[in-house]
Amino acid sequence: MGSQGRSGPPGNGGPGKGEDEGGETRKLQEGRVARGKGKKGKGKAGAGQGGRGSGAEGKPGPEAKRGPGAKEAAGAEAGAKAGPGAEGGGGGSVEERAKRPVRGDEGSAVSGREARGRGDGKEEERRVRTGRREDARPGKALGRGAQAWGRVVGTGAAMAAAAEEAAAAREPPSRPASGPALWRLPEELLLLICSYLDMRALGRLAQVCRWLRRFTSCDLLWRRIARASLNSGFTRLGTDLMASVPVKERVKVSQNWRLGRCREGILLKWKCSQMPWMQLEGDSLYVSQANFILAYRFRPDGASLNRRPLGVFAGHDEDVCHFVLANSHIISAGGDGKIGVHKIHSTFTVKYSAHEQEVNCVDCKGGIIVSGSRDRTAKVWPLASGRLGQCLHTIQTEDRVWSIAVSPLLSSFVTGTACCGHFSPLRIWDLNSGQLMTHLGSDFPPGAGVLDVMYETPSTLLSCGYDTYVRYWDLRASVRKCVMEWEEPHDSTLYCLQTDGNHLLATGSSYYGVVRLWDRRQRACLHAFPLTSAPLSSPVYCLRFTTKHLYAALSYNLHILDFQNP
Repeated sequence: MGSQGRSGPPGNGGPGKGEDEGGETRKLQEGRVARGKGKKGKGKAGAGQGGRGSGAEGKPGPEAKRGPGAKEAAGAEAGAKAGPGAEGGGGGSVEERAKRPVRGDEGSAVSGREARGRGDGKEEERRVRTGRREDARPGKALGRGAQAWGRVVGTGAAMAAAAEEAAAAREPPSRPASGPALWRLPEELLLLICSYLDMRALGRLAQVCRWLRRFTSCDLLWRRIARASLNSGFTRLGTDLMASVPVKERVKVSQNWRLGRCREGILLKWKCSQMPWMQLEGDSLYVSQANFILAYRFRPDGASLNRRPLGVFAGHDEDVCHFVLANSHIISAGGDGKIGVHKIHSTFTVKYSAHEQEVNCVDCKGGIIVSGSRDRTAKVWPLASGRLGQCLHTIQTEDRVWSIAVSPLLSSFVTGTACCGHFSPLRIWDLNSGQLMTHLGSDFPPGAGVLDVMYETPSTLLSCGYDTYVRYWDLRASVRKCVMEWEEPHDSTLYCLQTDGNHLLATGSSYYGVVRLWDRRQRACLHAFPLTSAPLSSPVYCLRFTTKHLYAALSYNLHILDFQNP
């Protein structure tokens, strides 16, 4: 019998049942789509004129239950519930098959509707099954191909967008066409107006647009702020020591110095206690260990060293007490009373006897070497290769000399002594004649020796030592009294000091390796960093810093304070 069924009433039937069922099926599908109902295996019948339903809801009546058509409808309903894999298991009428949702693509649905329009139910079922199997596969393949093509297109679009962004980043942003009339002023006037803004206002202005971000990054706007900041690379006279680094970036790092935000680390360790000294030269660090001077290369971050030294400079029989870098030479002072002259980029080394006892300090500028010793003398030597070891002047200082520095004008030098045989530990000598020019201060207590002294300008210098004070001297104002002084809060001896040439001052104490930062515009200490604990208490023998890092040499290791990445 297939799905042919019984004939309907005369008013509703036609020459064949298949065509009526096909049209009825289309109406049912359109009505179901319009109502948004898509239930599996069930569908509402039409007006109940096919003899299979007793009402508008499509419920089977008594006659339908007893007729063979009911069995076919039940088989079709069971096939629909079983799913696509069970379609050929039971028969089922064309109407019931049309009511089931088709899971194939649009082509399979169209072929199914054409097959249901024919009279032969078995042929229709075969064609519907064939259409689902054959038409669904190309649809799936097409879907996968479309997805792959979509991925290719999407990747190409992303690459094109990235290229456009990179090109836009390389091109300087144009001035915004709309906005306040202030932005349409000439750049010279804008620079003048923005020069009155502080750091926070400039930072907020840079967030408005790309053009203002570029405009507010101009070094001219940040130079005034940098000169008032700590360790920004500007001296008190306005000289820029780091012209290759953007001023805005330096101001950002200077805030970490002001707030004391840093990360502590250890660069080098030694097995035995020493009194190291160090110097910085570009991307290299020179540090003394026992009777050697080792040169290390910094890694790009500046916070770590290559473990293998670039060079090792030897020549002293005892520990190196002090050394300086000058004219591609290393001039070292040793505990054996000798001065060593080393060529940095070669193996050239010359050493000669300079003093009867250990040489505590040495300095070199303009081809002239000055040295101070425990034997209470200071001597002047030429650096010329043909005259090495020929003493120009010998000066009796009446005290052990702990520190020495040559004036930037190359006309004089200052000695810092133990202040035991003379009332003033700071005295200035003529470099050409070796005669005493003047002494600084008059109210030093006995034993107030000066352990470190340095010229900041030809007329200003800084000193520190056993009396726990840092003193700032201005030779233009007075030589009898310092113009500014800072006292160590814990009454500790100050072994070394370092300055940025402007507002920042760093000192190293004798107990627990305390490094202190000072703002020279204030009396009180800004921050203190203890680098050792009680069992390993050590003085800070030497300090050096850049705009990003501070290096401190202690008895057992070399510490670093990283202010760039706190």
